[in-house]
Amino acid sequence: MSADVLAMARQQLGIAAKYLDLDPGLHEVLSRPKRQLSVNFPVVMDNGEVQVFEGFRVQHNGTRGPTKGGIRYHHDVDLDETTALAMWMTWKCAVANLPYGGAKGGVRVDVKKLSIRELEKLTRRFATEINIVIGERGDIPAPDIGTNGRVMSWIMDTISMQAGYTTPGVVTGKPIELGGSEGRVEATGRGCVVAMEEAARAMGMNLQGAKIVVQGFGNVGSVAAKIAEDRGAVIVGVSDAQGGIYNPNGLPIHQLYAKCSGRDGHLSEYKDCETVSNQELLELPCDVLIPSAISQQLTKENADKVQARLIIEGANGPTTPEADDIFSDKGILVVPDILANAGGVIVSYFEWVQDLQNFFWNESEVNNKLDVHMRRSYADVESIMHQFKTNMRMAAMIIAVKRVSEATITRGIFP
Repeated sequence: MSADVLAMARQQLGIAAKYLDLDPGLHEVLSRPKRQLSVNFPVVMDNGEVQVFEGFRVQHNGTRGPTKGGIRYHHDVDLDETTALAMWMTWKCAVANLPYGGAKGGVRVDVKKLSIRELEKLTRRFATEINIVIGERGDIPAPDIGTNGRVMSWIMDTISMQAGYTTPGVVTGKPIELGGSEGRVEATGRGCVVAMEEAARAMGMNLQGAKIVVQGFGNVGSVAAKIAEDRGAVIVGVSDAQGGIYNPNGLPIHQLYAKCSGRDGHLSEYKDCETVSNQELLELPCDVLIPSAISQQLTKENADKVQARLIIEGANGPTTPEADDIFSDKGILVVPDILANAGGVIVSYFEWVQDLQNFFWNESEVNNKLDVHMRRSYADVESIMHQFKTNMRMAAMIIAVKRVSEATITRGIFP
């Protein structure tokens, strides 16, 4: 599947390149990562046994600034997937017009099988292994699937100990006490809701009472569901890795968030609902679908069964090109991942800026700046979509590839 993800990312680039009549050599540059680091490292487990883990850090393109991207801990992590995600991060940063390029990292591991001490040891050893390519002016990691603020704290402390001084800007998504930003934890989900509001405005859809289905109840999906409910929508279906729950009259999202957004809680513990599989969840009757789990969930096999009028991609790469074509034919608007879930990297940028200048903003300032940035980015993509008469994903890609290619041409090819 990961090879398919990378092929999908390159296919999207190829289509945008044709719209822009991109130079073939420049297309080749943008289709390949600048740097791929693979590491294998040992960890002494709690029982005294030594286990070797494989990890990656991929930097796709640094033309517009330091590379930026999350680190995920997941049993399916591999180099092709990490490369695809790094490429999408380049486009995401460019769509949001941030002075960043794209990167991604990960370790192939099932974190649920690790104790907290094992998780810390794995993190500190992995951070040491990739220390040769990360840094607050070069490549700045952030949380992703399977990681969180605590993991970022361990990475920051490890790099700081090796540098001999505190380097808060080496990662984002940190706890507030260590230089994290107010509003960072909710930023990706909040940005998804802003994108949903802008899309609904364009479609003439009233979100008051609108029925929403969210696949994935992690950091992105749970926050998006909670904020959407606060703003008058009705969340009728949600899911986690174990499966989904559905109630056409609405689910108590704040109650579920309190019980199930941690490491061990599961949505299946809630009983006043109908249980559904993750695939069945995607086909439920609703106005808005927010896939916020993993890639390639909406495919040619199930796209025609999707009943939503609007799809907001909280996850990276949840929709295949074949599904995109089906949605276009059905008149379903898809707000693509590189726009819809850009709120996380936008506020990560805010955090990084605050760390570098040692001057911090309050949560209201952060949220207001995020709101302005997301709505401006949406307007840019919407304008290009109408200009080129294409779907929103390709419009976002056209903007991103144009910005990165122009920066490359302006800088020139060294030497």
